[in-house]
Amino acid sequence: MSEIDLGMPALRTNSPLAGGMPFPVAARAAVADTQTRRNIATATATIRGKRATVVAEVDDWEELRHAGRDVKRHSLARLDELLVQLEEQVVARGGIVHWAADAAEANHIVGDLIAETGATEVVKVKSMVTQEIGLNEALAARGVTAHETDLAELIVQLADDKPSHIVVPAIHRNRSEIRDIFTATMPGADPQLSDDPPALAAEARSYLRRTMLDATVAVSGANFAVAETGSLAVVESEGNGRMCLTLPDTLITIMGIEKVIPTWRDLDIFLQLLPRSATGERMNPYTSVWTGVHPGDGPQQFHLVLLDNGRTATLADEMGREALHCIRCAACLNVCPVYERTGGHAYGSVYPGPIGAVLTPQLTGIAENPSLPYASTLCGACFDACPVRIDIPAMLVHLRAEATAVKGRPTVESAGMSAAAWFMRSPHRFAAVTRLLRGGRLLRNRRGVIGQLPPPMSAWTGSRDLPLPPRQTFRNWWSNR
Repeated sequence: MSEIDLGMPALRTNSPLAGGMPFPVAARAAVADTQTRRNIATATATIRGKRATVVAEVDDWEELRHAGRDVKRHSLARLDELLVQLEEQVVARGGIVHWAADAAEANHIVGDLIAETGATEVVKVKSMVTQEIGLNEALAARGVTAHETDLAELIVQLADDKPSHIVVPAIHRNRSEIRDIFTATMPGADPQLSDDPPALAAEARSYLRRTMLDATVAVSGANFAVAETGSLAVVESEGNGRMCLTLPDTLITIMGIEKVIPTWRDLDIFLQLLPRSATGERMNPYTSVWTGVHPGDGPQQFHLVLLDNGRTATLADEMGREALHCIRCAACLNVCPVYERTGGHAYGSVYPGPIGAVLTPQLTGIAENPSLPYASTLCGACFDACPVRIDIPAMLVHLRAEATAVKGRPTVESAGMSAAAWFMRSPHRFAAVTRLLRGGRLLRNRRGVIGQLPPPMSAWTGSRDLPLPPRQTFRNWWSNR
């Protein structure tokens, strides 16, 4: 086994998560796209409604949430020994385990494994971690074509687009747009194809079936790994993933090290939490679990790549490590007012929405993504929706403090807060400033609010009104009564 130090930050170079356009700039352009906003609002509202229905059926939903959180905490506290146990069990059942410190090393390992088979095409099960490391692009540079088999991922790939959602990557596309993508880019597509969903699904099925039957190598991620038996699990809604996991001769699975859990009994908890939170289903239509290699049945070569890519650095942060509890259900995206209006592309990461706003800066380092922790109203809806009770609002505040420290110079916001703190430390100063603030009533407009302030406060009133200060302060009212 290659050694991996779970107490030291991993290498963070060459990561597709790093850098990008600041969120406020990208969000401003995204908000102006009314069609995309309409598509996302419709889809997230539908998912929220379905989720509310199936969650209400479970009498012990809150107990399940607590149990899921506790398993994740326990697993991360024992991550070093669970990973060793997982490797031992995979190897004992005929698999081979590889350890990757960062995206570049993982891509190199996978590229070499495919090269050994002689394949120039591979099929893929939907996987966030392969997007995180930019695997498709890395394989293309080595002359290997990766075919996405998840319907939504296929739409994104054919359109040369980027995913906008964790569970529904093409959520920003409506069915007319999908029909146009298929007829323009899908080999053999009917030019008269309608935008009826069953017709679109049938066209994709015909194309994908040919691709999957010819494949000799498949690449997958994993939703969970069970340490006690070395088993890997993938959940999906279409069945294409199961074909990829069973038909090819070689299966390569790439998994973030945080996905390991101790036992099968623990898996039972997440198989109740995940489908209800992700797609509003009582159970996943397809839950595929495989353990090692079985002669004459399924892939005859199985490789497991365990990826760090910033996860040990996140684990070392006592406040931020809770982000590693995430089971990629996207429930936080579906309730987030910011995500609903900007979509996923504005986040500049494969992990959009509230969880992306806390996970991406930790995986890359806050200096690479200092604006993402501000992509939130701190309304708390994400915490209420999270099936494993990740306190995203608290982590956002924590990361905002880190982002301010990284800048190394006062910002307008920090200077304003420092000034407020100075006034509030003295009753006399506080009373004086509250009397002065009453002068703000002179700035009111016809609607009885303050609609415009001079810089730097113009940044506030540029998108919202400011209520008028009261005619008298509380201290005045109290003394008069």
